[in-house]
Amino acid sequence: MMQFDGKSVYKGIALGPVLVLKNHDTQVRRKKTEDAEAEIKKVEAAGQEARKQLQKLYDKALREVGESNAAIFEVHQMMLEDEDYLESIHNMIRTEMVNASYAVAVTGDNFAEMFAGMDDDYMKARAADVRDISNRLIRILEGEGEGDADLSSMAPSVIVADDLSPSETVQMDKEKILGFVTVHGSTNSHTAILARMMNIPALIGVPLDLEEIHTGMTAAVDGFAGTVTFEPDGELCAQIRRRMDEELEKRRLLEGLKGKENVTSDGRHIELYANIGNVGDVGYALENDAGGIGLFRSEFLYLGREDFPTEEEQFQAYRQVAQTMAGKKVIIRTLDIGADKQVDYFQLGKEENPAMGYRAIRICLSQPDIFKTQLRALLRATMYGNIAVMYPMITSVEEVNRIFAIVKEVQEELDEIGIPYRQPDQGIMIETPAAVMISDELAQLVDFFSIGTNDLTQYTLAIDRQNARLDEFYDPHHKAILRMIKMVADNAHKYGKWAGICGELGADLELTGEFVRMGIDELSVAPSMILRVRKAVREL
Repeated sequence: MMQFDGKSVYKGIALGPVLVLKNHDTQVRRKKTEDAEAEIKKVEAAGQEARKQLQKLYDKALREVGESNAAIFEVHQMMLEDEDYLESIHNMIRTEMVNASYAVAVTGDNFAEMFAGMDDDYMKARAADVRDISNRLIRILEGEGEGDADLSSMAPSVIVADDLSPSETVQMDKEKILGFVTVHGSTNSHTAILARMMNIPALIGVPLDLEEIHTGMTAAVDGFAGTVTFEPDGELCAQIRRRMDEELEKRRLLEGLKGKENVTSDGRHIELYANIGNVGDVGYALENDAGGIGLFRSEFLYLGREDFPTEEEQFQAYRQVAQTMAGKKVIIRTLDIGADKQVDYFQLGKEENPAMGYRAIRICLSQPDIFKTQLRALLRATMYGNIAVMYPMITSVEEVNRIFAIVKEVQEELDEIGIPYRQPDQGIMIETPAAVMISDELAQLVDFFSIGTNDLTQYTLAIDRQNARLDEFYDPHHKAILRMIKMVADNAHKYGKWAGICGELGADLELTGEFVRMGIDELSVAPSMILRVRKAVREL
């Protein structure tokens, strides 16, 4: 029996046979070449073939896992055309007179290491993407064909790997994945995203020697404790099976809450909405009986690309979400780029403390053209559903007035060219102590408040929530935070407005009763938490 600790990205229990996925990295030998230009032409031809393969994978993913999850293969195609990446390969061939495969392998390793060393989790996750496209090019150059293992006919298994590429995850029969265990990866990796979406227990950062783990072994994954046990004894297996039965029964009982109201025993009602990051997540919101979308993180439309999304691209995304939700409230947050979500083409520059820096509404007010493009798309989409707009990172009345002035300009522009729109509700994120302290004044300007507890906690406690060394000091239950939430709710109600919570604290079942007693009107949580929070509300 061997037990290892890891970081849990989805809490659940699994027991079953192991399927080890070894890296299919082709061993590349350095060879001298007499004709550098011929090697460069080989790279170009391999790039064309790789794009064809990726298009096939995109089409397959589109059918099976939806547009948002298929988009990674579009990103891979763009990476294949990245000037810096290609220039590095070409330059190495020309200066060192080496073979194409070796130049791709070295460049891929260098770029992957560069991404892996970045502070931002999103960028760290791109290391796996670079390795994926580099290995694909090498396999083509070495005459190994597509090289994508057929994972569609796999038996029900706990997947164990160093890390998983998007190419691998998209080919798996999702119904047969019992759990994920990876040596590397991040909370933003494709493995982690898939696990959360499909309620699959998953651990990352598990210090395994994959030479010691074999396909066919038995693994017990405990996403609650953050442990995986290989070859568990009879006693542990029996314990795991009991807990799996308990979890299954809990899930069955939760399913019975679909269609029920979020009402306490004494008749107090609370709205339960879903947080989503892209259009593809709407299905999970509806599947879990969300009353609406409380937070659509629109910045994800800006990530993983090389230029700003157009007005039309944004409009199509907002319209699709609004139409799919069929009249239910959809609250779309304007872009919240900066801090932990860096995007190269914004050219934000390096900041010593990005959480306190140039981000979110500050970018929008400083670069109104970017803001106006998004606002035009949002206003046009109001014709297709119940859309509300929410502005992040507010600290003053002056900011709100400046926002409304820009919104008015956009409305006048649309009126001028005869494009119809409806007047949406407009609210703000309360995530700075400044906004809390003047929430009585802000409540007179806006239609609603949504409290972003993640940032509010870090700003109130003066703790960088990205700094793992400070985890023991990071207390989201701190009295100061709870008093602030109560103050915001009271000030909203004083002026006839509603107040919700869209940060992680909204799904904290230990505080559900407290929030209801405070008079919080809405909780917006991950789709997988909606029924659990409903259960907690109905038991009050």
